[in-house]
Amino acid sequence: MTMTVLLALHIVAATIWVGGMFFAYVILRPAIGGIEPASERPKLWRRVFQRFFLFVSIAVITLIATGYAMLVHVFGGFAGAGIYIHIMHGVGLIMFLAYGHLRFAAWPKFRNAVDAGDFAEAGQRLGLIRKIVAVNLGLGWIAIIAGATGPYWP
Repeated sequence: MTMTVLLALHIVAATIWVGGMFFAYVILRPAIGGIEPASERPKLWRRVFQRFFLFVSIAVITLIATGYAMLVHVFGGFAGAGIYIHIMHGVGLIMFLAYGHLRFAAWPKFRNAVDAGDFAEAGQRLGLIRKIVAVNLGLGWIAIIAGATGPYWP
């Protein structure tokens, strides 16, 4: 695979992941706050997350695969990579771990609570999901800024 293809896939995957979090946190979350009855909000989030995790899981795998492929084939490993690559890598690992917790711990508990009709529990789980998404969104911006501007750093 050429560098151009790897980089294009990497950028598209990052856009899907960070853009999806931005949409969910900044646009969708405030917009559904007025939906009544309150039990409908967790049901909507359940449907949203079902689709979100499908696309973001693919994006996360793509980011990891293309990132390491470029690290090896373009930079010859970490020793040949600039500080911005190290920043993206470190931030990306933290994001990956947070995503793993969200996908495999927080999301199933939220989904199960909604499916059981326990909307109080679902609300608590949704609060944790919001916090994880907020942190990952901030980290995503750091990674994007480092990746986009890093080649131009002195």
